[in-house]
Amino acid sequence: MNLSDVSNGPDWIVWIGFAILAVLSIVLISGHGSWFIAGYNTASKEEKAKYNEKKLCRTTGIGVAVISILILVSELFEDVLPASFAYVSLGITIIDCLVIFIVGNTICKK
Repeated sequence: MNLSDVSNGPDWIVWIGFAILAVLSIVLISGHGSWFIAGYNTASKEEKAKYNEKKLCRTTGIGVAVISILILVSELFEDVLPASFAYVSLGITIIDCLVIFIVGNTICKK
């Protein structure tokens, strides 16, 4: 059973999601777009001063890039990949989010 056998819905929705995440990751990796980071954009100036904004943006951008690459691979190779790749992809996404959270709260602090 392939991934294409269990996926339903139009492909254009996946491509739009990929495009949005890819653009977001490029903006964040470039060190801009801190207003996209939940929690950081609503923090007080004193709380923001505790973090290195460029490192935080780049860390988040790399994490979003990993997720967007997973979406791209899933869409391009859905006829070849087994259906269990959805579980692998979910696991990688959860681990990626945990790594972003941990690195953002340790290495990205001043």
